Amino acid sequence: MPLTIVRNDITKMHVDAIVNAANTALQMGGGVCGAIFEAAGEEKLKSACSRLAPIQTGTAVITPGFNLPAKYVIHAAGPVYRDGRYGEEAQLRSCYTNSLDLAQKNGCESIAFPLISSGIYGYPKDEALAVATSAIGAWLLKNDMDVSIVVFDKTAFALSRKLLSEVKAFIDENYVGRYDEARRRRKLLDVENNAFEAVQHVELKMAIPRDGTLGDVIGHLDEPFSTTLFRLVDAKGKTDAEVYKRANFDRRLFSKIRTDKDYRPSKKTILAFAVALELTLAETTDLLERAGLALSRSMLFDVIVEYFITRGKYDIFEINNVLYEHDQPVLGGITRD
Repeated sequence: MPLTIVRNDITKMHVDAIVNAANTALQMGGGVCGAIFEAAGEEKLKSACSRLAPIQTGTAVITPGFNLPAKYVIHAAGPVYRDGRYGEEAQLRSCYTNSLDLAQKNGCESIAFPLISSGIYGYPKDEALAVATSAIGAWLLKNDMDVSIVVFDKTAFALSRKLLSEVKAFIDENYVGRYDEARRRRKLLDVENNAFEAVQHVELKMAIPRDGTLGDVIGHLDEPFSTTLFRLVDAKGKTDAEVYKRANFDRRLFSKIRTDKDYRPSKKTILAFAVALELTLAETTDLLERAGLALSRSMLFDVIVEYFITRGKYDIFEINNVLYEHDQPVLGGITRD
């Protein structure tokens, strides 16, 4: 199941479990913790927590959700950030993995997290986000669950300044921006011309003997997209589960692609699979052409994804964090392809 970042009030999330950024005493606090206690029913949740307290930093316990839309509240005790040299990262990772394990043990199929320790506990927001997506992503490679990271607004979300600076430089150099009407019309004409050239490209490639290389695999453009995708999976030596998980999809979409030979993917879906398969830019372009699509320098979404592919950076959650920062759709997740 996919990992998504959403702007919402975590107390209003319709999931099986929400996570409370708790203190070790499991007492009602401020911020997210206080909001959860109020929404669940302060006295009921206090009574349930009193029977489980205290807990150790990095561990988690579960209570009913009471008046919340969620069935359960998982209380994870995050670390107070000092300077990063006192095991804070390991403790924070444990909050996520222990919460996920506990949710799975209790039959949950969906869970929503806040950014644990990123408030009054002082964990730098960019580092807290990196730990969260890394820990959750690693867990999802071996397990299935629908996971959300919930931020109330952009002030709760931050990325590495170095990464943002590098992406901004690439965007400034490559992003065309909005076209005027004349440019838009010329672009449509270019698309038509490119489609014609792609047909000629197919005819030329079909005359090339097969030699068993990856280039040969993606060169057979007479095949449907689904056939090409699964050829690539085999050529890259990956399993189906590894690919759909690294693409931030669940098995249902992958099964749909395998059984429906007429499946027509969106650009967003193709790029998610390109990242999962660690394709080069040339290979990604070929895969997009399979569906009659192409990367565009006039689309910010395309330019951001191109930045990561050209640099061989294939962490889909890191890519999605940057896409989210720029108010772009993210890769994977729920799709209506």
